[in-house]
Amino acid sequence: MDDKDLKKKLTPEEYRVLREKGTEAPFSGKYLDNNDDGVYSCLVCGSKLFSSKNKYDSVTPGLIGWPSFNDAIDNKSIELQDDSSMGMKRTEVVCKKCGSHLGHLFDDSAIPGGKHYCINSVCLNFDKAD
Repeated sequence: MDDKDLKKKLTPEEYRVLREKGTEAPFSGKYLDNNDDGVYSCLVCGSKLFSSKNKYDSVTPGLIGWPSFNDAIDNKSIELQDDSSMGMKRTEVVCKKCGSHLGHLFDDSAIPGGKHYCINSVCLNFDKAD
């Protein structure tokens, strides 16, 4: 699906975050407080990205307000890219299948595994487990 078609399919906010590498406002995402069992997938292409088993409530200052995961379902479903925008050095998380921006990956010694995937709710669909 090209960007012209995506502009028709997505809301302006979804398009801004997914295709223009924006960020949703903290504490505004529909999945921030979701504690149901299931799988989070890419809103654009449906690739399975994160399991609810790896979701947690972040307590790390600066990383609170977005859904947090300590691992991806399969590292083949995401791509990590250097991001030096906004005067910072970060690691961008992108859907490998469609190239959509999802959020960022940070080192976080406060959690098991030390990796903090800070992901925008607006980039995700959630399929609740049966």
